Amino acid sequence: MKYDYLVVGAGLFGAVFAYEAKKQGKTCLVIDKRNHIAGNVYTENVDGINVHRYGAHIFHTSDKEIWDYVNQFAEFNNYINSPVAVYKDELYNLPFNMNTFSKMWGIKTPKEAQEKIEEQRREAGITEPKNLEEQALSLAGRDVYEKLIKGYTEKQWGRPCTELPAFIIKRLPFRFIYDNNYFNDRYQGIAMGGYTKIVEKMLEGTEVKLNTDYFDFIKENPDIAGKTLFTGMIDEFYQFKLGHLEYRTVRFETEKLEMENYQGNAVVNYTDREVPYTRIIEHKHFEFGKQPVTIISREYSSEWKPGIEPYYPINDEKNNALFAKYRELSDQEENVIFGGRLGNYKYYDMDKVIRAALDLCEKELY
Repeated sequence: MKYDYLVVGAGLFGAVFAYEAKKQGKTCLVIDKRNHIAGNVYTENVDGINVHRYGAHIFHTSDKEIWDYVNQFAEFNNYINSPVAVYKDELYNLPFNMNTFSKMWGIKTPKEAQEKIEEQRREAGITEPKNLEEQALSLAGRDVYEKLIKGYTEKQWGRPCTELPAFIIKRLPFRFIYDNNYFNDRYQGIAMGGYTKIVEKMLEGTEVKLNTDYFDFIKENPDIAGKTLFTGMIDEFYQFKLGHLEYRTVRFETEKLEMENYQGNAVVNYTDREVPYTRIIEHKHFEFGKQPVTIISREYSSEWKPGIEPYYPINDEKNNALFAKYRELSDQEENVIFGGRLGNYKYYDMDKVIRAALDLCEKELY
């Protein structure tokens, strides 16, 4: 055997593991089927703008240990995520806060906003929500639901809110203060110079093979490593023998525009059902860019099909039950460990990916 570990996937989870393994004197070979490292946090520099190829990634955490950990590899700027929502010809601040309510109802005080929401919740008269629409109406009332939730959610999930389970919206965060900061986390920002550089530093001194499909590679190299960390799709590892887990995916239309500033904000959500994309990202605003050109990406949510990059697990009852069966199979593996978004069939924010990877290292390496 040539390596202690074969790490399948050069994303954040695999890179953290490889970095920690190297510190412990272990050897890793990292492979990835794509032609680049960094998985979905990959950023590429185009005309001096760091473009988030697979959608916006904003680092945010309340875990100081994780914040200190990631700051070893990059300096972070002081970007605060303050998206805006466009509904027809109206523009609203997100998350739902006093700026949103003031624009929507022409009110000024938290008391007025609370009364308005409560009045609309009472009008809805829903005590036991049976679907997402009823759940949202019972939490937010009709105006917030119709203008800021309904269209966006239906585009994201590809089906009417009346057909979506209520649990998708367990709660809606209302802020009765004039504060557009989307996250409540103590630490947040964007890696200056892009996220790819973080993963490059983590993988420094570790052998990496790109454009390498695990299933082809392992047939030819069955004894390449003592153990395998697999961060791909767990159902694919088992050749889908129990069935396919479901995902949503995202398609991006990215274009360069010969202007300095297209929309004045990094993230603009389009909450009207008739607009086909969910949001537009203007990448330069993540790093306060002053370039003479700009690059935007329109995001389209769609149903996942094999051969397309899977993004969001559909963690409903049916899929979670199927994943539990795959997890039972994986628990019996002696030399294969599963991790990351696809290996654990779980949506992770970046800080949670790093935390999960470090927790694995704690068990496996130390």
